[in-house]
Amino acid sequence: MCLCVTAALFLFVSVARSQSSERVLHIYGPGGPLGPLNECADRFARAKGVSVFVVAGPEAEWIARAEKDADLIFGGAEYMLTQFDQKHPGFLDATTRTELYRRAAGILVRKGNPKKIRSLADLTKASVRIVDANGAGQLGLWEDMAGRHGLIEGIQKNIAVSVASSAEAIAKFKSLPEIDAWITYESWHYRLKELTDLVRVPEKERLYRGTPIALTKRTTQQSLAREFIRFLKTDEAHRVFQRWGWD
Repeated sequence: MCLCVTAALFLFVSVARSQSSERVLHIYGPGGPLGPLNECADRFARAKGVSVFVVAGPEAEWIARAEKDADLIFGGAEYMLTQFDQKHPGFLDATTRTELYRRAAGILVRKGNPKKIRSLADLTKASVRIVDANGAGQLGLWEDMAGRHGLIEGIQKNIAVSVASSAEAIAKFKSLPEIDAWITYESWHYRLKELTDLVRVPEKERLYRGTPIALTKRTTQQSLAREFIRFLKTDEAHRVFQRWGWD
């Protein structure tokens, strides 16, 4: 039995857990890697005959539950898991920290690309409006990309709204038709295909960030959690991540 759910379904998680076997994993982290982790969790659970619950979203929405039952915590970038570790000292088992796969940054534009955005330089045009996720693994992402080509000032002037999370950036992209672009991970396009087109930047302009995961010190499923991490490093799991936009 496998039940992989998002942060909005906490009640369902608690009910499902009471009906499941003792071999259960609870995994928490930000929304970005949810797609491939959900798919991998489903494959692992079916193969092993266990239950795996993946809860993803802003930390504030799941930390209280994670403090009670988290077996694994993942990050949307290496610095995110480091910040989590600093904020919650003693929560993670640092010796188990594992880097999974990297993902590239690109430019998400509206379906059909009406502003004909083809490059970072196009984001400096006066008619372009940008949403900036100033956090959620994207802290400083656009600035690092733009800085290589002297585009920081031009892009900064066109940021119409800054938010703290990817969920907020998506909400703004959906509700504000004047928003034309979002510099973020290419992987978000695979979650938002009905809304976006993806503009890939040349390799020399591209930035990558990692996807770390670690066991918690409170886990009672250490052996199973380590087994899941080993599965995530297999070719099968790697192919899943690649389909969701990771390298």
